[in-house]
Amino acid sequence: MSPKEKGITLGVLSIALISMAIILILALMKVYLSNQIYHESRKVNIIEAEVASLKEENSILKMKVEKLKYKSRIEDRIFSIEENQTQEKPKRSHTIPAKPLNTKALWEGTVHD
Repeated sequence: MSPKEKGITLGVLSIALISMAIILILALMKVYLSNQIYHESRKVNIIEAEVASLKEENSILKMKVEKLKYKSRIEDRIFSIEENQTQEKPKRSHTIPAKPLNTKALWEGTVHD
């Protein structure tokens, strides 16, 4: 048998195996990198969701703070008005209200005159 009749030589076989090994290594690298990118992307999405949630909570807390500030200002004004009225008028010892107070209605905010 002559060398032409043998078919695949050792050199061709080694080149084919090396080529297949390089292709396999490149494919594994691509799979690994794609997997890492996917996991990092999930982490980023979770963090972005947390950031959005915290921003919403921050805006809610700011609204609550503003409501409390407003309530505090109103109560301070009412207190100062009441304080001024008590200083201007002498106290009566026996004051009887014209109508009896409906404390339940006052509490619920449904007072009707």
